[in-house]
Amino acid sequence: MTVLTIGVDVGGTSVRAGVVDAEGNVHDTARTPTPRSETALEAALAGVIGELAQRHRIGAVGLALAGFVTPDRRGVRFAPHLSWRDAPVADRIAERIGLPVVVEHDANAAALAERHFGAASGAGTVVFIALGTGIGSALLIDGELYRGAFGVAPELGHLRVVPDGRPCPCGKNGCWERYCSGTALATTAVELLARDPGGSPLLRRLVAGDPGRVTGQRVAAAARDGDQVAIAAMDELARWLGEGLALVADVFDPELVVIGGGVSVSAPLFLDEAREHYAATVTGAGRRPLARIRTAQLGEAAAVVGAAQLARELAHRH
Repeated sequence: MTVLTIGVDVGGTSVRAGVVDAEGNVHDTARTPTPRSETALEAALAGVIGELAQRHRIGAVGLALAGFVTPDRRGVRFAPHLSWRDAPVADRIAERIGLPVVVEHDANAAALAERHFGAASGAGTVVFIALGTGIGSALLIDGELYRGAFGVAPELGHLRVVPDGRPCPCGKNGCWERYCSGTALATTAVELLARDPGGSPLLRRLVAGDPGRVTGQRVAAAARDGDQVAIAAMDELARWLGEGLALVADVFDPELVVIGGGVSVSAPLFLDEAREHYAATVTGAGRRPLARIRTAQLGEAAAVVGAAQLARELAHRH
């Protein structure tokens, strides 16, 4: 009988949980808003897990979140959008639900899911880039996740690509995710609109004088409809994606780059151009093999499926 496990994507606004089998199929889901306090968050997690565990026989649980996870994958050192600080999260949740629990960085979990069931199947050296609000990233070497000495690697979204560039919440200026993410796409469009208000009837109508209404999704939609400023903003994203991937390839020399995250649904608008920028910018251009660049296949289920896969490995050990 196949062991069912639960994967939980603990996001800044919502908690999404799924019951997953050994083939990566999601059989059942539950979700809840993310509470602000530590105690309320842990109670909410126990609630969604308990709801699913009542309906299915569960072997273990995996939690995926954006933050620094300890190398033993039991504790959370820091999570920018969650209340945990140096917290023994796995033990606390396990105590509440009576099942083994493992914790993983959400980009690592998504990369693992793509390796087992999606775009990275069969590949050895893989860089996974999740383009969303910021940039999440993961590195697979010989098919295994590389976490670094302290569990933090690789934090690619905060490579500085523009000296004295846009300020980043991390405290630095010019980080890659300030130029290449859903947030960056909106920022670029607002800057371009200010320079050329007449060139973008579609976006101007959407914004109606309030730049706060520009989102990455709205820019992508306007670009699909032929809006010139939105297309220019997409071209900027493509350029910075290519530039950043060239840097990443100079360091890791991957055989495959998988682009995931919410922005990846708009890949037809930027990926070919990003490939060209990457191929032209990488060191030794024209004299070395280039990484294949593919879009992720599992969409927003990736972190849930990857966390459940880690939970399955944990269940086998117990």
